[in-house]
Amino acid sequence: MKYKLTIGLEIHAELKTRTKMFCGCPNNPHNAEPNANVCPVCLAHPGALPVINREAIRSILKVGLALGGKISEHPKFDRKSYFYPDLPKGYQISQYGLPLINGGELVGVKLERIHLEEDTGRLAHAHGVSLVDYNRAGVPLMELVTKPVIDSADKALEFAKELQLLLRYLDVSDADMEKGQMRVEANISISPDRKKLGTKVELKNINSFKAVKDAIASEIERQASLLGKGERVVQETRGWNEDKKITFSQRIKEESDDYRYMPEPDLPPLDFTASGSPIDIKELRLSLPELPWEKRKRFVKEYGLKKGSDELERLIDDRGEADFFEKFVSEAKTKEHSGKIINLGINYLDSDLVGIIKAEGLSWDTLCITPENFVETIEMVIKGSISSTTAKQILQSASVSPSPSPSQIVAENKLFQISDEGILLTTIEEIVRENSDAVIRYKAGKEKALKFLVGQTMGKLSGRGNPALVERLLRDYLSR
Repeated sequence: MKYKLTIGLEIHAELKTRTKMFCGCPNNPHNAEPNANVCPVCLAHPGALPVINREAIRSILKVGLALGGKISEHPKFDRKSYFYPDLPKGYQISQYGLPLINGGELVGVKLERIHLEEDTGRLAHAHGVSLVDYNRAGVPLMELVTKPVIDSADKALEFAKELQLLLRYLDVSDADMEKGQMRVEANISISPDRKKLGTKVELKNINSFKAVKDAIASEIERQASLLGKGERVVQETRGWNEDKKITFSQRIKEESDDYRYMPEPDLPPLDFTASGSPIDIKELRLSLPELPWEKRKRFVKEYGLKKGSDELERLIDDRGEADFFEKFVSEAKTKEHSGKIINLGINYLDSDLVGIIKAEGLSWDTLCITPENFVETIEMVIKGSISSTTAKQILQSASVSPSPSPSQIVAENKLFQISDEGILLTTIEEIVRENSDAVIRYKAGKEKALKFLVGQTMGKLSGRGNPALVERLLRDYLSR
């Protein structure tokens, strides 16, 4: 039987403000010392009063503006009452009736709202004892809620990835799922009636992109199996067991009435009307950077990158690499063989430079080689001045520490590629004499033997021989 699948997402992201949401404690939930970043406000001591973090408000407004949402003129905070050991107040300061942002859209998925709240503490379980760390309690937390319009696990995954990218482009959250900085919750229902929604089941705190897709697919399969057997789907909250690849029941799902929402009496409503706004919305809109989908579209148009290609998505996913790429292309266009430099340079960028950054623990900001020196290195390869092996050596050296120009490195270390046929033939004669068995195998039709001889020749020349010329001269020499 075919069912109507409906998915809605609720995504939480910790904001990277300097201080917590309602107090001056450092926003450092990953401090190794438990309960180091706490105060009477975030520990809910009697009489302690919250103060709104302006930067957290700005962060949410930036997200809302980027997604085309409508800013509420008079948003307010509410108390969401529920008990949990890591919730010091016995309630959470959140938003319900009047969130900061209503509506918006991302990757074709309509949004319900974006609001701001405080995070809870963290429980640590060991040796039969549970300990509470309140370093995270009070950290500003964005919650984005989609409309129930997603119809596949793949679409849910696409949405979550694009939102993470946006949060990083706006620099409002690192959104690292492994560190709990971004948590995905999915509300899933299936129904045999195409006009009605099924019973909603919430999957809680999914902490990896792989788990987003796997957990949703598993829950769809579970609900379909129940309905197929004539059983009822229970409205509940479920978790995801990564090892067993199944969802499991955690608790019966609450309704909004169960939280007993009430206006937060210690915080007045905000005023975003033109005359009373504590934040200049127009200035904030103008401050938005180029957004991921804008950059994606421009890169296709300006650089001829293929829409949806891995090459394009790698650049969009890493702003540092994209910035280096653009500066490299701009510099390459001033050179005689610009097309060849750009095409070959992209290969070195994706393989060698990315590899060096990962291996050395660098970032694009701390990478020492400049786009100008990168272009100069690639240009020397194309002109035949240096070999690919030498280019890789230069990139390694120039990337990890400030270095002179590539041409200076080559000149000072005598690294120029050898294309003199006389020198190459002399070396080839030596290699042939020293490797008679390989010569016999080649003349017997074993092509791999020639590759071996080329490698031996290049080794004798310390990698500086022109490989294409070495191979041609070897073939000619052995055919005599």
